[in-house]
Amino acid sequence: MTDKKKILILPGDGIGPEVCNEAKKVLVALNDKFQYDIEFEEAEVGGAAFDKYGKPLPEATLEAAQNADAILLGAVGGPAWDDLDYDLRPERALLGLRSQLDLFANLRPAILSKHLVESSSLKSEKVEDLDLLIVRELTGGIYFGEPRGNLESENSAFNTMIYSREEIERIGRVAFEAAQKRSKSLCSVDKANVLEVSVLWREVIIEISKDYPDVELTHMLVDNAAMQLVKEPKQFDVIVTGNLFGDILSDIAAMLTGSIGMLPSASLNSKNQGLYEPVHGSAPDITGKGLANPIAAILSLAMMLKYSFGLNEASLAIENSIQTVLSEGFRTHDLEGSEETKLSTSDMGNKIVENL
Repeated sequence: MTDKKKILILPGDGIGPEVCNEAKKVLVALNDKFQYDIEFEEAEVGGAAFDKYGKPLPEATLEAAQNADAILLGAVGGPAWDDLDYDLRPERALLGLRSQLDLFANLRPAILSKHLVESSSLKSEKVEDLDLLIVRELTGGIYFGEPRGNLESENSAFNTMIYSREEIERIGRVAFEAAQKRSKSLCSVDKANVLEVSVLWREVIIEISKDYPDVELTHMLVDNAAMQLVKEPKQFDVIVTGNLFGDILSDIAAMLTGSIGMLPSASLNSKNQGLYEPVHGSAPDITGKGLANPIAAILSLAMMLKYSFGLNEASLAIENSIQTVLSEGFRTHDLEGSEETKLSTSDMGNKIVENL
């Protein structure tokens, strides 16, 4: 890579700054190792931005995001901001970034390291070699549907689940193309037995499947999919689903890997400009204690290098370094292991840098 790339880092709240700091260490090391020309800047978002500017997504932060080639986000939210009005809550910054940058495709892999099989809540034979990908539509559905609000009686409220044919088609094509690069198996998850929006979802997915004859397409109702993820998770390779269902299913899949602190995610638009973030939240209960697992944030950086910049060698270097550290028995405090091998957030970051 010869052209300069710009990354915007949004540390956010809680453990966000801690895990982003470790990702920055890795980025600096990769810049040196591969002689990349990647620069980064930081900005406030979420509760930290509200405290400073009175809003969770300041105009300056949004402008910096729009001008960046990719964004790394730590986490937003926490009890300090729980009593704010809905439009001022830290989480609104995430929805704003997704809609303003049109980050419609959320990729959430759930991969269980062979060194962490004992950390999973399921029996080893159920999760060994687990490697699945959930493709979640991120800018439509019930989270963004209008109308929404509280009725005048104040005893009821409503939201609208709505999808257009175009929205379903574009996320469907992302999922089919991902399946083509993997095991050529795609499961579309909906609730077509009771929801009209899911009937349309299924119709469109079937229509575009004709353009991908090499991919085996199946359908599953979301309640069954939730059960099957816990019962036989290795039956899945790529799952595609809507915003609400994807939110829930990807968190279920996260726990199959032993810790939500291990899982990255990517949210992409049609230009492969992406927002990358660990799946975990701000974890206010462990903030500042050096207990946070930075691996999800560092793997989010690996996804960024792969999907937004096409730097597969650097992405693989990160993944291999993490596997090496885990193979040596080192763990963070959220993972199963002896206390003698437990590392702080910073020490885990340093170990990963050493093994690059």
